Amino acid sequence: MAGRIIQTDIPLRLDRLPWGRFHVLVVIALGVTWILDGLEVTLAGSVAGALKESPTLQFSNSEIGLATSAYLAGAVLGAILFGWLTDRLGRRLLFFVTLILYATATAATAFSTDIWTFALFRFLTGAGIGGEYTAINSTIQELLPARVRGWSDLAINGSFWLGAGFGAAGSILLLDTAVLGADWGWRACFLIGAVLALPVLLMRRWLPESPRWLIVHGRTDQADAVIASIEQSFIRRGHRLAPPASPPLRLRERRQTSFRDLANVLFRHHRRRALVGLCLMAAQAFFYNAIFFTYALVLTDFYDVPAHEVGWYILPFALGNVMGPLLLGRLFDTLGRRPMIAFTYILSGLLLAISGFLFQQGFLTATGQTIAWMVVFFFASAAASSAYLTVSETFPVEIRALAIAVFYAIGTGLGGVIAPWLFGTLIDTGSRSQVLIGYLLGALLMVGAGIVQAVYGVAAERKMLEDVARPISAVD
Repeated sequence: MAGRIIQTDIPLRLDRLPWGRFHVLVVIALGVTWILDGLEVTLAGSVAGALKESPTLQFSNSEIGLATSAYLAGAVLGAILFGWLTDRLGRRLLFFVTLILYATATAATAFSTDIWTFALFRFLTGAGIGGEYTAINSTIQELLPARVRGWSDLAINGSFWLGAGFGAAGSILLLDTAVLGADWGWRACFLIGAVLALPVLLMRRWLPESPRWLIVHGRTDQADAVIASIEQSFIRRGHRLAPPASPPLRLRERRQTSFRDLANVLFRHHRRRALVGLCLMAAQAFFYNAIFFTYALVLTDFYDVPAHEVGWYILPFALGNVMGPLLLGRLFDTLGRRPMIAFTYILSGLLLAISGFLFQQGFLTATGQTIAWMVVFFFASAAASSAYLTVSETFPVEIRALAIAVFYAIGTGLGGVIAPWLFGTLIDTGSRSQVLIGYLLGALLMVGAGIVQAVYGVAAERKMLEDVARPISAVD
């Protein structure tokens, strides 16, 4: 019956679990989303030169920027739509739907015939990835123990750059015109993502629905069955599970949560958290999308790097991005969220401003530019990952997916959609001074977001999600 009071210890039982094979499966089957996204954006950046040289397409820099913006616009709208559905219909259903959409759309991109079909398929691919972000982030947060939530979440988000490395390596071979020709190499690049998505669909069959989502929606028998099955998998491997240390939670069953509930949380109860989330997401979206989506254009236009060799420069860049969250991630759980997020944001901005000045003065070679960006994004990768961590753990379970969607959409809309087009236009001028303006803007946004985090950030480290953000349905 709707509105009944439910007493549950499920969140406590999830957080007491030791790290085990179940968590590894969660990380692999769901975290692969970031690998696929990294593959997508790397291929989009790497094939920029090939799209200009393609006999069929012959894109200009501005058209490449337009197609990239279409991808990001799709991600924005997909995040909102699928985020809403994830909170209403469940985490598990949606992480199948969004992955199928992604695989279909990225395969269709390979058969584009002009800028409009290319932009349409990139839009749909983005919608699938945007939906993945909301469904996956909410699920991961709700299944991993609190004591490792920060490090594991940063590491998972950082796996984006494993995909970037795969994309870069693949582009080195496939974009060589001697291998597949000028009009088939870039098509093969987009087919890679669709092929990799298929085994992931099979892996996700073994993942359960989030018990936290089930219990809030009154499906207590299913929630109990899921948590009991997870616990038994640990007991069979010799683990002894201590009883929950805190009293059970009391929740009022809710069939659905409305946009009014979302607005009430964001603009009334958690206004400061909303400000922090918006600043972090918008700054990192502009920072990354502006630079990475036009990486190939900078190398080809200013350093005369052949289009098929761009992947060699992306590989070390991706390595720096992977290592940042892995090496710094533990500090987000020990030193704490507030100081570490502020530190990585502010330092990333300052380092970008310095490297931008070196670029503008002509002090860097293509190799020097890559090394500079490796250093910048070692810290920026941890910063960007922490933005997703922040918006997914600091709002109530009932609106978690939709809150992630809103901040991802607004942040990407404000900071990301315009960035590739803007930088493509600045690069088209052929002026290093004009490109420097874009770099300085990105640096300013990162420093500003870091300051906001330092003042208003939430100390969520090692705390149960329900303690960080009291559920809307909680009863005293």
